[in-house]
Amino acid sequence: MKPTANTRLSNKALAFVLAGGRGSRLKELTDNRAKPAVYFGGKTRIVDFALSNALNSGIRKMAIATQYKAHSLIRHCQRGWNFLRAERNEFLDILPASQRMDETKWYVGTADAVTQNIDIIDSYNIEYIVILAGDHIYKMDYEVMLQQHVDTGADVTIGCLTVPRMEATALGVMHVNAQMQVTDFLEKPADPPAIPGDPDHALGSMGIYIFDWKFLRELLIEDMDKADSSHDFGHDIIPHIVKHGKAMAHRFQDSCIMSGLETEPYWRDVGTVDAFWQANIDLTHFTPPLDLYDNAWPIWTYAESVPPAKFIHNEEGRRGSAVSSMVSGNCIISGTEVSESLLFTGVRTHSYASLHRVVALPDVVVGRRAELQNCIIDRGVDIPEGCVIGFDPADDKKNGFRVTDAGVVLVTKAMIDSYMAKA
Repeated sequence: MKPTANTRLSNKALAFVLAGGRGSRLKELTDNRAKPAVYFGGKTRIVDFALSNALNSGIRKMAIATQYKAHSLIRHCQRGWNFLRAERNEFLDILPASQRMDETKWYVGTADAVTQNIDIIDSYNIEYIVILAGDHIYKMDYEVMLQQHVDTGADVTIGCLTVPRMEATALGVMHVNAQMQVTDFLEKPADPPAIPGDPDHALGSMGIYIFDWKFLRELLIEDMDKADSSHDFGHDIIPHIVKHGKAMAHRFQDSCIMSGLETEPYWRDVGTVDAFWQANIDLTHFTPPLDLYDNAWPIWTYAESVPPAKFIHNEEGRRGSAVSSMVSGNCIISGTEVSESLLFTGVRTHSYASLHRVVALPDVVVGRRAELQNCIIDRGVDIPEGCVIGFDPADDKKNGFRVTDAGVVLVTKAMIDSYMAKA
């Protein structure tokens, strides 16, 4: 049924966020937290982007499926998203894998994470379900995609990125006709099909799907009993609809949010150490590719009550300063030179130290005369006095730090403890 002019489809929709994955390519950054709970941008977590997009789009019913080392993620959602009020029919439900349908089975696929919660979703009294990945950085108005879904009468509408055609070899690629109906889904094709009328670009899946809930519910129940199914949206559900139903592609540029400072639609999978470091460092640029200062589309998160950042000492060689950097609240930059770096809440740096192109997660302490560059420092790490990191890859590897092929150094508490034990 097509909505009346004054009815937003988002009022009838549930945002279901898949946030159970580890994100193993982030290496030690996900040893103690799921990828969606990894910090990003100075004060937020990765999952805040999908949740904020839903809230800003007008969706007030949200659920988040968790599985791998979920405590940090659950705690963040409880603290940062507790402003939703049940009496106004708005909520964020946290749905840990709890063997609801089989006492021997956790979530075994992305679709199964929804299937195991069918009874809960039924209680929400929704018409549409928006399936979201909880581990990407972007700003998007889901209401626009919902409207396309209804207008085209699609069984599923798939969010798609427009990418240079030969860069799509690492993605799930949509083959579409002139009406943007998906005619084939190809997983990492060697020769990706081009967009009709645009031979240089292809459509890659964002992992965002919109369904009518009644339709998806029946499909999930059918899939549940298939022994040969992996119970996954990308591998099973979507290919089935492409073959037997109507799957429509939705181009990200049609619904992405751009404040005017962004020069092109921004979407990042920060799933590797290098990509995570680069996306954070990019935010320190004079005109960053992602505008976090857009009050018209805020990224909501846990708003800690902390004092402002402080910069102290003003002597030659011992000056607390930060240039082309983002410094969060409760940081004290004491006689340290900081440049092109991003410091999360509660970082402390001491005299004569220097930080260049450093991403320091919350509560990092940098000792006197330490020199750091091109590195990520995990939460709570205490960098010892005089420590030098990021200048000599061979030396960094010998000291037990992780060095990527691009030369970015990842430092965790366990690595520092091992380093200090050898010193």
